[in-house]
Amino acid sequence: MSEVTEATQGRLRRLNLLMVLPAVTVGGVLAVALDVETWRDGVVLGLGVVAALVAFVFWTRGELARVAVPCLVVVAGVWLFGVLVAGSGKAIFGLSIVGPMVVPQLRRHRGAAAVVLIVFVALVGAARFLVTQDDPRDVLIEYVILPTGVTAIVTGLMFPNKRFYDVVEELEESRRRDAELAVVRERMRFASDLHDIQGHTLHVVKLKVALAQKLVHRDAGRAEQELREIHALVSDTITQTKELVYAQRRLNLSAEMENAKNLFEAAGIDVRIDRDGDVDPRANELLGQVLRETTTNILRHAQARQVRITLTPSGIAIANDGAPESPLPELSGLAALRERVADGGGELTVEQRDGRFLTAAAFPRQAPETQEVR
Repeated sequence: MSEVTEATQGRLRRLNLLMVLPAVTVGGVLAVALDVETWRDGVVLGLGVVAALVAFVFWTRGELARVAVPCLVVVAGVWLFGVLVAGSGKAIFGLSIVGPMVVPQLRRHRGAAAVVLIVFVALVGAARFLVTQDDPRDVLIEYVILPTGVTAIVTGLMFPNKRFYDVVEELEESRRRDAELAVVRERMRFASDLHDIQGHTLHVVKLKVALAQKLVHRDAGRAEQELREIHALVSDTITQTKELVYAQRRLNLSAEMENAKNLFEAAGIDVRIDRDGDVDPRANELLGQVLRETTTNILRHAQARQVRITLTPSGIAIANDGAPESPLPELSGLAALRERVADGGGELTVEQRDGRFLTAAAFPRQAPETQEVR
């Protein structure tokens, strides 16, 4: 299970803890307070309530296995004591909580374990007939039918609950794979750009070298000219390759916007694009670089569910909700872009707060040139 999946399930279980624990606590206290006649009975039945609360807390942490066996032993013993000694049908409280939580967590034979749990509750409840002369119908209802029915219902409800968490894990795993696939696609796009730059150059260099070899003895001047052109072509290719590596190659903002949208959607991220006018053409390329670098950072470093891209005539802002609570690793690509944006007369800002990460680049709008009055 990935760290992201564990975090998501942890949040859901903590929500269960906040919503259900108070009700479980109050129910357990009332069950004990309203059905005991001696301090001894109260202490023993109280142990069952405490064991149920401990198991529930560890279940919300995803660590139920650590306390499952001792808690089951305690609540089973309390149920036996309640039936045979205390005469309390409400002693089933602890077992009706711990048992249904433990059974769905088993790796195998969960159905058989559920049957064993329900049969155990019924048989122990039926043992009350051996130690009392009360009305058999009342004993049957209080110690067999009600405890067995409650345990069966709660156990049945916990199986869909377990399936719910399994589905959450599957969805998170699918989302993680989609994000990895989106990054792979971005790398393939980079490889394609690199091929476009170098493939054409190498083909031209091959032809010019072959031509220079033919001319070297017949027309030395022309051969020398071909070699100079080869040198210039290789130098230009080296420059373009460096620009590509450092995201300096000329980019089209509209194309980058469409590409970012496709990448986010492929990774299962909801993306919203707001446009407020046309971007200043002088800032188009740098804003494209900011968008590409930010898109890559979100796919690699964030666990975003939503991304909002806001485009204005003076800049761009990209916000996502997947920033971790801990500080982000140093993003060297954005650091280099900040210098280039500054050189272009703009400002690049990043902000991490309340689980959101914002990257914004702004260029001051230049007033239109004053027309000459004739």
